[in-house]
Amino acid sequence: MDQQKIDRINALSRKAKAEGLTEAELTEQAALRREYIDEYKANLRAQLDNTYILNEDGSKQKLQKKAIAKNKKL
Repeated sequence: MDQQKIDRINALSRKAKAEGLTEAELTEQAALRREYIDEYKANLRAQLDNTYILNEDGSKQKLQKKAIAKNKKL
């Protein structure tokens, strides 16, 4: 995400706290936030995909994904 979009997210946030947002601005803010979150998650997944655990014997093991239990209450 480029800096202009991040600046726009911050500007909308400041405006929401100060005076409120119009429907169009709320829609824009939601779309920008979703884009930011999606890119953040993608970058984190890429980093974790390239993460290895160093075992005591010196061997490396690729980080494994955990299975997510369905209907699990937090």
